[in-house]
Amino acid sequence: MATAAATATTAPGTRDRLVRTASRLMQHGGYENTPVKQLVREAEATLGSLYHFFPGGKQELAVAAIHFGDEEFAEALRAGLSTHTDPARAIEAVAALLADHLAASDWRDGCPVTATALETVGRLPDIQAACARAFANWQQLVAAKLLASGHPEPEARDLAVTVISTLEGAEMTSQVTQSRTPLLLAGQHLARLVASYAR
Repeated sequence: MATAAATATTAPGTRDRLVRTASRLMQHGGYENTPVKQLVREAEATLGSLYHFFPGGKQELAVAAIHFGDEEFAEALRAGLSTHTDPARAIEAVAALLADHLAASDWRDGCPVTATALETVGRLPDIQAACARAFANWQQLVAAKLLASGHPEPEARDLAVTVISTLEGAEMTSQVTQSRTPLLLAGQHLARLVASYAR
């Protein structure tokens, strides 16, 4: 009985550590460059616990890790978008926050799903679908900000796709060049674009 109670208490922590560790490792190296042995070691878990929580193994864990990264990035988006009522200024603030975060991580912590998304296209449909859901979630957050400021829905949806796509590319460029400039410039030009549609 005591063993069962202890397991019930510690099990959620183990699952959480596996998901967080997988998200971090995949963010830095992608899916293929995240060995299961390294993952369980850094999560302070066991191979048995991984398959207990994720019977589908590494792929099932990867989907959960992408969802975690999705929510983590969404929180950063919400924080930036909430800084101003004007969506143009808010989007520029998002770019600056992303640049600050990237620089603070010594240029390691870029988009939590990009590396995995690029290497799994056409090969691992469950992981590809999880990445697609993440991008759609972020686009929805931007679209909601634009809709709240009076942009009609089709326009808001199209602009949101443009904003997220541009920020994703700028973040990758900033990471490669180890410079905040690509993200800051992207934010400035996205702000001008959004402002040009202002009602």
